[in-house]
Amino acid sequence: MHPETCSDQDVIRIITQLDQDRAWLLEQIDRGRWSNLRLDLAALERELEQLLRQVLKQCGDGKSVS
Repeated sequence: MHPETCSDQDVIRIITQLDQDRAWLLEQIDRGRWSNLRLDLAALERELEQLLRQVLKQCGDGKSVS
């Protein structure tokens, strides 16, 4: 991703929505939902968080995801 595209409102909106979805997923996991998929979903949540952090870092945004 090029830095100039990081200021695009669509990119910001997508990153924000993905982070909200990640947080919702984590909350659902913590509440015990989908217990048979807990390990896989937790791994997915961690990978999504890492991806979002990398995107923000590449965009030069120093704030953390969460």
